[in-house]
Amino acid sequence: MKILVIIPAFNESSSIEQVIHSLDDIRAEGLDILVVNDCSTDDTAEIAALTGKACVISLSSNLGIGGAVQTGFMYAKERDYDCAIQFDGDGQHLAREVTKLISPIEKADSDVVIGSRFSKPHNGFRTSPSRRFGIRVFQLLIKLITGKIIADSTSGFRAYNKTAIALLADNYPSDFPEPEAIIILGRNGIRIKEVFTEMKEREYGFSSIRGIKSIYYMIKVSFSMVISGMRPKITTP
Repeated sequence: MKILVIIPAFNESSSIEQVIHSLDDIRAEGLDILVVNDCSTDDTAEIAALTGKACVISLSSNLGIGGAVQTGFMYAKERDYDCAIQFDGDGQHLAREVTKLISPIEKADSDVVIGSRFSKPHNGFRTSPSRRFGIRVFQLLIKLITGKIIADSTSGFRAYNKTAIALLADNYPSDFPEPEAIIILGRNGIRIKEVFTEMKEREYGFSSIRGIKSIYYMIKVSFSMVISGMRPKITTP
């Protein structure tokens, strides 16, 4: 398969080089790396380019995580990739876990595979209690709207096949998109599977969703999920 790893990055100069190099062990499988630099104010783009291992697209304005990831989907669709891997630039995702996401795509068992922190008990990184509460709220909404049970709807560690790439290249949410994207995918007949993957806490920087913003995030995303669930199915060419 032609596989593209999409790394959305905003001010990740402390981690982006390490993230790119961490993918070395799976590059032999025909894997390309795309860093979408979301108008960073540091030297994220320069560091990524200097590795010589990634194509770098620098956006002219800050679009947020949704716009950066959608740019990656558009790139993957235009270049006819069979599979796209969404992989964070902050170092939380582990390259050794990528094969777990790719395998169900290769076997045509699923259209989208989500790397989940919660699909089985473990002692590793699980995120904060407040985040886990929000994730449980999203899980309930997803079940009510699509009938699917997704334990880790906020995970940004995902694999997509051609069908899902084509759908999301034109229809990806802009703000805090991961839970809402599940609604769009589920409502349009896309098969979604979760597999357990280990993750770690980010080593540098901090999350953009913290404090009072986490409450705003939960309310806004919940509302967006409900609206997406009310929209008609998308007709793709």
